[in-house]
Order: sequence, then C-alpha cells, then structure tokens
Amino acid sequence: MAKAAAGIPRNVTSDHLDIPKDEPEEPRRSCSLLLVMPITTAPSPLDDGPNATLPPSYDTWVKDRAITSTLILKDGKIVHEAYYLGTDKDDLRISWSVAKSFLSALFGIIFEDGAIDSLDDPVTKYVPSLKGSAYETATIKNVLQMSSGVTFNEDYLDYNSDINRMGRVLALGGTMDGFAAGLTQTFAAAGEQWKYTSIDTHILGMVIRGATGRTIPDLMGEKLLNPLGLQQAPYYLTDGEGVAFVLGGLNLTTRDYARLGQMYLQTGTWNGQQIVPAEWVAASTSPSAKTAPGQYGYGYQWWVPNGATPGEFMARGIYGQYIYINRPQGIVIVTTAADRQFREAGVDNQNIALFRTLAKHLTP
Repeated sequence: MAKAAAGIPRNVTSDHLDIPKDEPEEPRRSCSLLLVMPITTAPSPLDDGPNATLPPSYDTWVKDRAITSTLILKDGKIVHEAYYLGTDKDDLRISWSVAKSFLSALFGIIFEDGAIDSLDDPVTKYVPSLKGSAYETATIKNVLQMSSGVTFNEDYLDYNSDINRMGRVLALGGTMDGFAAGLTQTFAAAGEQWKYTSIDTHILGMVIRGATGRTIPDLMGEKLLNPLGLQQAPYYLTDGEGVAFVLGGLNLTTRDYARLGQMYLQTGTWNGQQIVPAEWVAASTSPSAKTAPGQYGYGYQWWVPNGATPGEFMARGIYGQYIYINRPQGIVIVTTAADRQFREAGVDNQNIALFRTLAKHLTP
C-alpha cells in the first residue's frame, strides 16, 4: 500500500498554486498529503555511453530556460546528464503535466487487462457520481483526447480561473472528486472539439479507480513503476481525501523519467518485458485528437509536435518539464526546469527545436 506523509514537496509553493500569502486560513483539512509508492524491485540499469559534446546553443538554452536537469539517452545509453540551480541526481522532481502521460500508460495496461470494456464507454459507467455533471455525456476516449467539451479555464495568470480554483482545492485539503463532479458547463458537445483541459485527466483517474476498485498509486506502483525498476521511491501529491493528483502531482528522479521515455521508445518493452501493450503505445502517441491546424497534435495524453516524423512525440508540463522521444534517431531527452516564462510566445517551439538539434547532433 502507498504510505501517506504530511506536507507538500519543496518545489510546490503558493506561487505555483496562486494562493495569496495573506489569504486567511479556513477550518478545513490540513494541507495536501504525499503518497509514497514503495519500490520493491532493484533499480534497472541505465548504462553510460560515450560522453556527448553538445552544441553551444545548449548552454545558452540552459540559462535562458532555467533548466534544473537534463538527461539524454542515445540508443538506451546515457550520453549526457547534468544538474543545475543547486539540484542533483537524487532529487525527486515534480512532473506537472508529464504525469498525464504516466496515467495514460497505466490506463493502457488496465485496458489490456480487461478492466475497461471499451474506450467508447461513458465515463459514468465507471463513475456514477458524474451523472448530472458536465461529464455526463463524455466517453473515456473523449477524456483521453481532451475532447470532453467541458468548460475549464486554464489561465494560470487569472486568480479566478478553474485551474487556480482547483489548485486551491488541492492546497487547502479539499476533494478533487467533488470539484470535478461540481463542473456543470460545456462549450461543445463531447467529442466535437479538442481543448486542453487538465481536469479531464482527473476524470480518467476516477474511471481507473472505479473500474478496478484500487488507488492510482497502488496500481501504478504494481503495474508500471516497479516493473521499470526505479532509482528511488516516487510520490504523488494528493488532495485532502488522499486521492492522488494524477494530472500533475507525480514526483520522480530525472533518471526515472528517462526510464519511462526509453520504455516508450522501445514500444512498451523494458528489460525484455512488455509492460505497456505495443498497440497502446502506438495509439496513444498518434495525433488522433481533433486539434486545430497549426496546433500540436494530441493523442491519449501525449503530445506530437508540429512537423513530427513517425515515432517523434513527447510528454510535457508547465515550467519546462519534458520527456522528448525520437524513436527513429534512438533519442530520449528529459528536461526539468523552473521556467517562469514558459508561456511566452515561441518558448515551446524553441524547446522542441533545441531537442531536434540535439537529436540530429547525436545521430551520425
């Protein structure tokens, strides 16, 4: 079982959750908890390869984007690993929305196991408490593709946005399930339009819990993280009910993010074991959602950058977190960062251009 510990990660602050320093305390539960997922397997090997010499643009990018760590795998071997801004290899780093891609992997496993009948099932089949909410007509596929049509303002600079209201629910010990079930407005019919909606991922977590009767940390530890052979026991940030913050609260080391990336590069296999079904890896990393022209492609909680070659995709999170995978070139790049300018125009494109430059530089 996952173990609860009081407190919040040192890299989760009121600045991230947009809580004023002078906001009065309310008579609620204590602040968010941490759920530690015990690791019962030895760390799997990540062998060193030849140390890569990177182009000068890399050093400039590290400074400009407030990078805290970078790890590059070429053909499964570490060719570059560096830590910045006072961090080191043993630090557990918050995933932010990179966690969404981990949840997608877990969903693919339990779908293959038969816990879910069909991606076209309504979410209410597994979560009856969502009846009467904005999710009443949404299917599992809709939430996987962020095409639920549910109104959810994701403007981090707006104190009253849904994403910041949700952050306060999390930080002040409220219930994420109750917050999600309390959403009632839609902007489009389910499945008609893509719009990045973080709370869709929480609904996906509710579906997994409803279908299996188990918590996400227990399932993920058994089905995904222990088979990967992590370096350190990870943890989830949770709400006041102890429910994992699946859309952004996973914390792992940089090397452990790289293990997931390499496993996806290898179409779901790790150390000779098929952990995530190959069919799910292919489906989830294909740009199947109805994104608008010029937008990045989106699959099942994975991103596909513009102009991507087959087998090029990524997980990404706010403040500059990425797992970039380029299967044809045998490249996995993990970056963590504290980039407060991450939403400025062109930053994402600059990051992806840098990843592609590194991949090309390291491919003979």
